[in-house]
Amino acid sequence: MLIGDRRGRGSWLRSRTSPTLLAAMVVAMPPTALGAEDGEPAPDRQAMEAPRTETVTVTATRVSENAFEIPASIDVIGGQALNDGTLGVNLSEGLGGVPGLLARDRQNYAQDTQISIRGFGSRASFGIRGVRLYLDGIPATQPDGAGQVSHFNLATAERVEVLRGPFSTLYGNSSGGVIQMFTADGTAEPRLSGGFATGSYGTLRANLGTRGTLGRVDYNLGYTHFETDGYRDHSRAERESFNGKLNVAVADAGRLSLVLNVFDSPDVLDPQGLSRAQFEADPRATAGPAETFDTRKSVEQRQLGAVYAHALAGGQELRLAVYGGNRKVEQFLSVPTGAQGSPFSQGGVIDLDSQYSGADARWSWRNTVAGRPFTLIAGLNHDALSQDRLAFENFVGETLGVRGKLRRDEVNDIDNFDQYIQLSVDPHPRWNLMAGVRRSRVEFDSDDRYIVAPNGDDSGTADFSETTPVAGALYRWSSNVHLYGAYGRGFETPTFVELAYRPDGQPGLNFDLGPAVTDNAELGAKLQLGPSMRGQIAVFHADTEDELVVATNSGGRSTFQNAGQTRRQGVELQIQTRLMPHLSLQGAATWLEAEVRQTYLACTGVPCTEPTTVIEKGNRLPGIPEWHLYTALEWGADAGWQAGLEARYLDAVPVNDVNAESAPSYSLFALDGGYVFRGPWGRLHAFVRVDNLFDEHYAGSVIVNDGNGRFYEPGPERNVLAGVRMDWDY
Repeated sequence: MLIGDRRGRGSWLRSRTSPTLLAAMVVAMPPTALGAEDGEPAPDRQAMEAPRTETVTVTATRVSENAFEIPASIDVIGGQALNDGTLGVNLSEGLGGVPGLLARDRQNYAQDTQISIRGFGSRASFGIRGVRLYLDGIPATQPDGAGQVSHFNLATAERVEVLRGPFSTLYGNSSGGVIQMFTADGTAEPRLSGGFATGSYGTLRANLGTRGTLGRVDYNLGYTHFETDGYRDHSRAERESFNGKLNVAVADAGRLSLVLNVFDSPDVLDPQGLSRAQFEADPRATAGPAETFDTRKSVEQRQLGAVYAHALAGGQELRLAVYGGNRKVEQFLSVPTGAQGSPFSQGGVIDLDSQYSGADARWSWRNTVAGRPFTLIAGLNHDALSQDRLAFENFVGETLGVRGKLRRDEVNDIDNFDQYIQLSVDPHPRWNLMAGVRRSRVEFDSDDRYIVAPNGDDSGTADFSETTPVAGALYRWSSNVHLYGAYGRGFETPTFVELAYRPDGQPGLNFDLGPAVTDNAELGAKLQLGPSMRGQIAVFHADTEDELVVATNSGGRSTFQNAGQTRRQGVELQIQTRLMPHLSLQGAATWLEAEVRQTYLACTGVPCTEPTTVIEKGNRLPGIPEWHLYTALEWGADAGWQAGLEARYLDAVPVNDVNAESAPSYSLFALDGGYVFRGPWGRLHAFVRVDNLFDEHYAGSVIVNDGNGRFYEPGPERNVLAGVRMDWDY
């Protein structure tokens, strides 16, 4: 399903119609209502494919395939939707039309965009977990499942693919879903692109790039600068991002792609969350400890990757991807000085220096057996991370928010070695069957170098392994309606951040944590209803054992434990239609029930030697709204005047496991307009956008289970953005 013909924004106007009833209506429709006739003979697959659906994806199958022909929930967002007429900095800007996915802009660039898919990843207080992330086939997720998208340079993107549901388990650890961004190839003729956008709160984005072809080499190079004073006090941020890709044709059957990514974000201020009273009184305020300790974060990342693909005889191909990089993080937390008096304290300043690398070797074979097409893929994957972790006190004497005495020194190593195989076959013109299995092993090793009495040696090791199968089937009811179903088993290990601290306040890693295992199933329908209308519906159900949940959360520091059973189930709806030659409607709706299925005990204080707070069966999982609705009405052609109206609704969001508070529901509207000039020289687009049109007071995101009760990260009031983008073909 292609999202965003022009800007990729949209959602569904809220409906209280039962999602189960909506799903049943689609399944119960007679074939004649959906384009099939009684007694219709089984045609060839080519005739069954909807010719108007040309969206190609590789995420579910690892080879190029029409998304309409895959028994999985997958969306493709075009690059123009990510960087044309938008700020072009946050991945969340282009993902509104994807059902089941919630990407929330925290208005806090010291933390990453808050992303969850079907409820997986909603508990992350920082970074992204529960969702696998890739940039040009290179993991943006560490072997332990922690990831980030801050280095995704949207100005160079060709597309983003979002895979939801069971088939994401074929990517291994931390697979509630998969998000991949692909850098565009070079253009046949040289092109120079550039633009800027400026808006409220001192926001500025400027970018410059070039694309083209030189003999057997094509290239795409892009640089982006971003800065903002921030909507809230103490939230200033700056980012520098470069992304470059070279494709080299090797002889007649090979292709080498080289990808370089550089990202810098120095001294980004962290305003932290607000209590409910603070949120209501002054949403632009910052938490007191944030100013007292000058909470902030600096990130530097350098990454280089290479992918070589070589076509062999008989439809076979070999593909080898290798990558390596370095990521440095320095973060100043607001841990009170008194709490650092214990000899077991681990300070309030974190210094991480991470070296990472990996390789993926894959063989694929596309052929026919007895005249029926099939694809067989087998591969090996290895990723490694070595992290020097230092921690210091966040004070020197009476001076706060500075690097003080050393309190932690360790080297943490994580690596995984996985093997996978998957098969796709059409045994009959109406049927496509897919199945696969992945064997994953993730190993953790910690070497403690801070041994100062009474703080002993806290070194340790842990390893987790799991076999994750998946299978699915797609039935071509007609050329316009494809039905599908899938089942898979996935697993999530603890991340090193989740292992980093123990609930009892003692030093060392929390090796009592184990992996969470999820049984994931879905049923769906993909619809091509006429030349200009596309739709999709999916019903999903996921049961998790040993869910990883927060045990304690205080002073910017979280500890974790395994709970019993949880469940996530719901319905996703999506539609794209052209109402008139220059007027289109796009909508997405998600109903999601996420709840505890087995009572467990949690902590209310720090340190926690004995959990005493009862988390009842039936409690909602925090950070997950029951309803998420999104719609956009777009008017305009490829040239001339353009305009758009966007509406978004988010239901109330519980902020902690006991469901004591919830962020209130809200509705947001945005209005934009612009003009596109086209000529033989290229394209120029000037635009103006107004967000939060009716000045709604709302929480843009929440910090789940914050021990100080500062759950709320306010969204900005009415704000304006204006900019211009030019593509010059020379």
